[in-house]
Amino acid sequence: MNTSIGDHAVVLGASMAGLLTAGVLARSYGRVTVFDRDAMPEISVHRRGVPQDRHLHFLHPRGRQALDELFPGLTAWLIGQGAPTGDVLGNIRWQLSGHQFRQANIRLPGLLASRPFLEGHVRARVSDLPNVTLVERTDVVAVTATPDRCRVSGVRVHGTAGGGERAVPADLVIDATGRGSRAPLWLSELGYEPAAVDRVDIGLGYATRIYRLRPGALGTDMAMLTAGTPQNPRGGAIAAIEGGRHILTLFGILGDHPPTDPPGFDAFAASLVFSDITDAIRDAEPLTDPVSIRFPASVRHRYERLRRFPIGLLILGDAVCSFNPIYGQGMTAAAIQAGALQRLLARGEMPQPRRYFRTIARTINTPWDIAVGADLAFPQVPGTRTAKIRMVNRYLPKLHAAATADVTLGRAFVRVLGMVDRPEGLLRPDRMLRVLWTHRPGAPAPT
Repeated sequence: MNTSIGDHAVVLGASMAGLLTAGVLARSYGRVTVFDRDAMPEISVHRRGVPQDRHLHFLHPRGRQALDELFPGLTAWLIGQGAPTGDVLGNIRWQLSGHQFRQANIRLPGLLASRPFLEGHVRARVSDLPNVTLVERTDVVAVTATPDRCRVSGVRVHGTAGGGERAVPADLVIDATGRGSRAPLWLSELGYEPAAVDRVDIGLGYATRIYRLRPGALGTDMAMLTAGTPQNPRGGAIAAIEGGRHILTLFGILGDHPPTDPPGFDAFAASLVFSDITDAIRDAEPLTDPVSIRFPASVRHRYERLRRFPIGLLILGDAVCSFNPIYGQGMTAAAIQAGALQRLLARGEMPQPRRYFRTIARTINTPWDIAVGADLAFPQVPGTRTAKIRMVNRYLPKLHAAATADVTLGRAFVRVLGMVDRPEGLLRPDRMLRVLWTHRPGAPAPT
C-alpha cells in the first residue's frame, strides 16, 4: 500500500542499492530523483562506475525473495530473459574446508546472472515508474542543510554534461553511493561526530574470465565454489550466466592474488584445493581476457551508535557496510535493507535516523558476522578472535566434513549462507549431535 510522506526524495547512486531504494521511495514520495555520475548503459552492458560488475555475482535465496517483495514477478521475468536458476544444494557444488557437500534438491532456488544483466533489468523496472527520474552524468557535490544544521534540506549537484552546479531541494536524501560514500565528510562539515568504523583487512584480490564451456562440462550443476583453507587460502567459483556462458572468478587473500595473464590465471586455478574448476575450463572457449580488482577490507560504519544525526539524511547499502565480496552477500543485503526501509515508510512518516540505523543494523549483523568470522578463520588475517569466533571456526570444518554424507547438515548450512536462516541454527543440539555422530569412528552415514 502506498503512503504519502513528502513531495521529493533524492537518491545518490544508481547501482543496485540506489535503484532498489528508489523503487521503495516511489511509493511514499511524489517525486524521486536518482543522481549518478555515470552514463546509464543498455541492459547487460558494463559501466565504468561499477568495476566489480565484471566479476561473479550470486543472488542468494533471501535476496531473490527480497527482490520479488520489492518488485513482484521480477525474478520470474529475469529467468524468462535467460537468467539461470537452480537449487542451491542440488545444482551447486559446494567445496568447503577441503570437503564437497553431498548434493540434493532442497527446494531452495537461487538465481545466477551477470551483474550488468541483473542491474540493467532492475534499472529498467525502476525507470518505468512514472514518478522516478534517473539523472545521469551528474556528481553530488555536497548536501545542504537548514541554518541550525539539524536537517538536511537537499543536495548540490554538478552536471558533467554541461549542466553546471545547482541546488536540488529534497525532503529526504538517501546516500547509496557505495564504498566511496562521502557521507562521513559531509557529516563532519555539518558539525557531527564521526561514526565508529569496524574494519577487517583481508587484502583480497580477484580476477575473472568468461567462457563458453564444452557441453556437459559441469554436468547438471549451474555453479561450483571451491573455498580456500588455512593451508591453501586460494579459492574460486564458476557459474552459469545468461547467454549460455559461464563466469569464473578466482581469488586470493593478503596479496596472493590471481594473475591476469591467461597462463598465470590457469595456473592459479590449477592450484586450488579441488581440480573441478580446471577440469571444467579444459577445452573451453575464452570469451574475455582475465580482469582483476582489489578489495582491501570489509568495512562497517556504525551509524546506529551515534547520538546525533541530521534529519532528512539516511545511508544504505555498501555506504553503510561493505562485505568481503567472495561470500556474495552485497546485493542480497542491499535488497533486505531496502525492504526494511519500506516497512518503516509504511508507518506514514519519514524514518527518524536513530530508528532507521538501528533497524538497518539488525539486517546487517548476520551477514557481517558470517563474513568476518569466515575471514578470521585464516590465521594470517589480523583481527580480534572472540571465544565465539574461535569456537565456530573450529566447529564449521567438522560440519562441512559431515555434510559430505549428511544432506540435513548441508541444507542447514546453505540456508544460513543464503541468509534464509540465522547462523545460531547451525549450533542446535540435534545438528551438533549429527556432526559428532558423523565423526565417530566407523559411524554410518546419517540419513
